[in-house]
Amino acid sequence: MRTWKDYKEHVKAVDVEGKSIIEEMEGIADIVGTIVSKRNEMGISQRESAHKTGLSQSTIARIESFKITPNIDTLLILLKSLGLKLKIYS
Repeated sequence: MRTWKDYKEHVKAVDVEGKSIIEEMEGIADIVGTIVSKRNEMGISQRESAHKTGLSQSTIARIESFKITPNIDTLLILLKSLGLKLKIYS
């Protein structure tokens, strides 16, 4: 296997539990990546985001660096502060 993507695809093909874990993490990464991109696009610092949301700057930094996964309430607060909405597809 040459790349991380190759490895992920291999695990997804041979390990049902591994596939589920990888897909869950990819979903979280997509959401957090969108939050970071939108915040940067709007020119808002983590400190300013903290002020707008009532969260601490360190909490925002930990979420954005994947050190913690936000609960749904925190996620909705972050999304709303950036004018984003959560949509769920099946």
